[in-house]
Amino acid sequence: METVRISVACIATDRTRPVLDGHVPIEGCTISPMTGEPEDIFGPALRDGAFDVAEMSMSSHILTTLRGDARYVGIPVFTSRAFRHSSIFARTDRGLASMEDLRGCRIGLPEYQQTAALWVRGIMSDQHGVSPRDVSWVTGGLNGPGHGERIPITLPPDIRMTSLEHDDNLSAALARGDLDAIIAPKPPACFGDPKCPVDLLYPTYWIEEADYARKTEFFPIMHCLALRRDLAEKHPWLCGAIYRAFKTAKDQALKELTLTNVSRVSLPWLTQGVAQAKSALGRRFWSYGFPDNERELQAMMRYAHECGLVTAEMPASGLFDRSTLALAD
Repeated sequence: METVRISVACIATDRTRPVLDGHVPIEGCTISPMTGEPEDIFGPALRDGAFDVAEMSMSSHILTTLRGDARYVGIPVFTSRAFRHSSIFARTDRGLASMEDLRGCRIGLPEYQQTAALWVRGIMSDQHGVSPRDVSWVTGGLNGPGHGERIPITLPPDIRMTSLEHDDNLSAALARGDLDAIIAPKPPACFGDPKCPVDLLYPTYWIEEADYARKTEFFPIMHCLALRRDLAEKHPWLCGAIYRAFKTAKDQALKELTLTNVSRVSLPWLTQGVAQAKSALGRRFWSYGFPDNERELQAMMRYAHECGLVTAEMPASGLFDRSTLALAD
């Protein structure tokens, strides 16, 4: 087999480090690793195809794929998952106690296309009867000036969205009462300020999230891996090789969570956490591969359509290179 040099850009986690540091090789490849935060990777990848392999926002991948301008093809390696009841920060002086109460509110978002926001909108609609059209959306930087959407989007006229002035930010707008709530994967600066009436919408979010997991069997997918489309076409074996390497790395990470002689993770009560995850989501609670995740991915496709990010739906299989669709965890 030929040897291909590829650049690989990922957030450094227990699931990706073994590949990035060379402990788990990608068969047939030598890699140039790059690590960073989502904002360091998604924009350059989506706008410029800056990396050969990139950790990719699932929402942006859905958007570009359905629009027909995707530089990348997906690989069903889901490097980030997160429940999102813990991502809603709300004014405590507005009588807001659940997602049902967000109908008619002004809600801030760093980006409308952000995957965390896609999931919260989907949960609001499916579980609480609040449509994306029942809310006024406001985008801006979370704690400083915003940079707009990572790639341009066009929303239908019945989705109400405005943007803050460049020198304003969502945290300040929430603190002064111009917003009712913010959906963001990181807390706004005003959260925790004793002078500011802002708290989590669900202060005991873990209870809500565990209940949601049992009801839906979803562990919300945030990111996938993606390979530049031209490389996937030139090297048909490459997507499978990448999948196998990252699956091996993930399997090693999950095994380390179960080792009890010496904890490999700096967290007390880890064994109980693993048991709770298996109770809510099953033994393979962090699964890779399309077959195990098809129902969840199809829900994401529906959410993207219902909130106006895309104008049509398609089978979720269209998000991934065909050579990977039968690969299973």
